[in-house]
Amino acid sequence: MQRVPEDFSAYTHPWRSDSRRKLQKYHNRYQGKRCFVIGNGPSLKNTDLSKLANEYTFGMNRIYLLFPELGFPTSFLVCVNDLVIEQTVEDMQNLKIPRFFSWRSRKWLKPADDLHFLHTTYTGPKFAKDVTGRLWEGATVTYVCLQLAYYFGFSEVILIGVDHNFVTQGKPNTTVVSEGDDPNHFNPTYFGKGFRWQLPDLETSEMAYRKAKQVFEDDGRRILDATVGGKLTVFQKVHYADLF
Repeated sequence: MQRVPEDFSAYTHPWRSDSRRKLQKYHNRYQGKRCFVIGNGPSLKNTDLSKLANEYTFGMNRIYLLFPELGFPTSFLVCVNDLVIEQTVEDMQNLKIPRFFSWRSRKWLKPADDLHFLHTTYTGPKFAKDVTGRLWEGATVTYVCLQLAYYFGFSEVILIGVDHNFVTQGKPNTTVVSEGDDPNHFNPTYFGKGFRWQLPDLETSEMAYRKAKQVFEDDGRRILDATVGGKLTVFQKVHYADLF
């Protein structure tokens, strides 16, 4: 019952109207180009990210923890998880790159020129070719990035750091509190001690990835997986070093 007013405001609220206008400027802006969608798995530690300095990149969630070591930010940052946004709101608000957040995050974030509110929901399966409308989250922010990349016009999307493998086990979507260093991401403080987060729903995310693969291929585009040692099997595997 709570979804009705949220849906309504997602189409009528001035903040969303402004976001839709700003999003339209990205439509097919990068047609024919490639981009990298950077997951946050431990495999990033075995990936030479310096090669991405002049590439278009989507970062997700707390990827900004890597920026000082990397020496450059990602081209875009995407975050749609309520718990992540709520606990990192100051960091998210202060980043100086184009950012894309769920409409729900308006509870914590304030509008900014380079901040975009997306109408993401849990209702699917759906692949949004037009991201000014409703997007299915697909149980992973990576899927939201793929929908954005499609709308932006990228013809080739390459996944790295999408390990699709979690040490921490349990019922999908259950909220847990980290008891120590984070073994599931590139930085032990990513979801460090005391951080509240939700266990992954890998089955639903695989369904979403298959949907994205089909949409891209039907349009003559492709998604490749260059994750070092990743467990995801949906996309064609390529060697990261061979891409440069």
